Amino acid sequence: MQEIIKGNAAVIEGLSALCPEADAVHHSADSFGNAFHWFRLGTPRTLPEAAGLLRDAGARLCMTTAYNRRQLSEPMQEVCYHFELEGVIYNLTVTLNGEWPTVPSITPLFANADWHEREMMELYGISVTGHPNPRRLFLDEELDAGILNEAVPLSIMMNGACTTDLWERILKEKGARS
Repeated sequence: MQEIIKGNAAVIEGLSALCPEADAVHHSADSFGNAFHWFRLGTPRTLPEAAGLLRDAGARLCMTTAYNRRQLSEPMQEVCYHFELEGVIYNLTVTLNGEWPTVPSITPLFANADWHEREMMELYGISVTGHPNPRRLFLDEELDAGILNEAVPLSIMMNGACTTDLWERILKEKGARS
């Protein structure tokens, strides 16, 4: 286990303090020995503090991942920010729900978060508070924000039982527009 927990001990300790649930911190390594640290933050409002710890240690923001998750039939969005520090990956996940429906911008801490956060706003309809430049990146203004939330996963589309229903719904909507 000690080999898995590579990385900056002060950063790991600081980020762990922002994760109140017992199973909110996880450490792993792949078959090549690359270390990964996973932190599920207690609330999105602690994201700037967590990102600040990583920035002060010299980390760089690699990418963000936005996705939908179901828990107890309640749809929730989650955002995971992926950072690299000294060859180790630090992943910060926040859950957006009725209590915390937005994520605070970390663009003031990491300039490259600008595009990542604008993409989340545009494609997934995630509200990012305090973003310095919330303009759209590439989709036409006439398209609704969060357009990817309407996408149907391939696994569902390939299910023969729902394919007919899906196409009937698409054709019905197309006919309504004509």
